[in-house]
Amino acid sequence: MTRVLVINSGSSSLKLQILDTAVEEELAWALVERIGEPTGILTVRRTALSGQSAEEHTEEAAFPDHTAALSRVLELAAELQVHPTDLGVEAIGHRVVHGGPDFHQPVQVTPEVEADIEKLELLAPLHNPANLRGIRVARDLLPGLPHVAVFDTGFFHTLPAAAHTYAIDRETAHRWDLRRYGFHGTSHEYVSRRTADVLGRPYDELNQIVLHLGNGASASAIAAGRAVDTSMGLTPLEGLVMGTRPGDVDPGLIIHLIRDRGMSPEDVSTLLNRKSGLEGLSGARDFRALLEGVDDDDTDAVLTYDVVIHRLRRYIGGYWAVLGNVDAITFTAGVGENVARLRADSLATLGQWGVEIDHDANENGSGERLISTPDSRVKVLVVPTDEELAIARACDEVLGLGPHA
Repeated sequence: MTRVLVINSGSSSLKLQILDTAVEEELAWALVERIGEPTGILTVRRTALSGQSAEEHTEEAAFPDHTAALSRVLELAAELQVHPTDLGVEAIGHRVVHGGPDFHQPVQVTPEVEADIEKLELLAPLHNPANLRGIRVARDLLPGLPHVAVFDTGFFHTLPAAAHTYAIDRETAHRWDLRRYGFHGTSHEYVSRRTADVLGRPYDELNQIVLHLGNGASASAIAAGRAVDTSMGLTPLEGLVMGTRPGDVDPGLIIHLIRDRGMSPEDVSTLLNRKSGLEGLSGARDFRALLEGVDDDDTDAVLTYDVVIHRLRRYIGGYWAVLGNVDAITFTAGVGENVARLRADSLATLGQWGVEIDHDANENGSGERLISTPDSRVKVLVVPTDEELAIARACDEVLGLGPHA
């Protein structure tokens, strides 16, 4: 039995989960939102354990920083008897968004690793600082436990040079490590492996397209178990349309805004990271709100939805050409798992390519399942992602613990 605390630290949020990797079950879960704002929201949940019922506690309070947030989580966890010490946690796993050119595999965190993660903040200024903050706060409040960093970019280290190389001056690219790294790799790897399990096929024999669609969205092409293309690049801005990010734009647009329209680099960064995508086009970053607007024939919402579907179709078709043959297409993450309309519309033009959707399974099912017809040459699936479990498994492997060592 190995129990691992998994921490996903965002700029204004902290998500925690304690997992028993031997049976792959959640023991406790916590989420703190709006850290640094006047009022935050904290939820701690205890899963039903032997001799104890499930219990959940939610409160609103000010959490000025991540230290205050984690301190309060640990206090409540102790009251619910699910403090990491109570549950015998042996390791702490951390999601780190950008691993740069050097971190291809999960690693145990050392002072040297911390320093290297800090250097990568230039490549992921919205993510790596928050990830590192979570590592340091957890280390201070839970001393004596080993920490493991698991990198979103790691799975895409296998991208061939033709896929990861930007067509810019090679000396400049080499000097500053400018290449396509890809993100959401932990999710893409987990989901692609589960897809093989569901289909009862060897992982290294399948050609897959995985669509991770949430507030952040990315696509990947996986040939015989190796990632060969992905939609995100040097940063998580490239690719599909997202909640507040535009995905692909002409780089000349950025030059034009700065040089000709007087916007500062900071203003353009805010525009592209926080004021684009669904929110920039329709004013609604939540996909449910967007669909309400589509149903009401709101012009902006309809256009936004059409842009999302058009971009998805471009990537699916492009990856099909890269792979040559596709065995499975899998949808995951909040939007991918829950929006049947988007799944059907994004694949609607692929009938002649061997994609046939079972509309009843697509619209009425839930959880992990096939949504293609028995006659569909290409299998289409919904597979809920579980990045926390993947991170916990990685801790086992790195530290030589439990069933995944």
